[in-house]
Amino acid sequence: MPRLAPKPVKLDNEEKQELEKILARHSTSQQVAKRAKIILLASQGKNHRTIAKELDISRKMARLWRERWLQLKQKDALVKERLLDAERPGSPTKFTTEQVLQLFAIACESPEKYGRPISHWTSRELAEEMVKQGIVGSISTRHVGRLLSEATLKPHVSEYWLNPPPTKSLMKKSKTSVGCTNKHKI
Repeated sequence: MPRLAPKPVKLDNEEKQELEKILARHSTSQQVAKRAKIILLASQGKNHRTIAKELDISRKMARLWRERWLQLKQKDALVKERLLDAERPGSPTKFTTEQVLQLFAIACESPEKYGRPISHWTSRELAEEMVKQGIVGSISTRHVGRLLSEATLKPHVSEYWLNPPPTKSLMKKSKTSVGCTNKHKI
């Protein structure tokens, strides 16, 4: 049974110039550059095997990007958009931005304000407080810890985040105001 030739890729001048610009940019990621090369080689009439050998990739990858290019071209997507990764499936986020911000707000407050007999917040205490206030139905202590870590909040170091550490300029001002105020007079 004869093999089918891959679908031809026809580029207009604008598309070809845009792909060449993408390749010439130093800021272009290697993945996007490789995809642009695949399309340029496909537009020259090369098949998947030849493209794969030239670029040291699999035929499957050459086929995937040719087909994706043609598919997105029909949808009138921009050249840049045709070279980007497709949306990946995954579980949707469980918490809204507002809920996460409320977590941060609680973490930045004193636990005593919420009737907690502790001096510093822990991930467990924060998770319990969020459920108690009805902000979320449930949240794991590990997830609270991850969210705080991503935001670089450290509620267990309360003096650090409740009261910013003194800077050199503040320390100099306090020393000069306590010390001699007529320091520069002759």
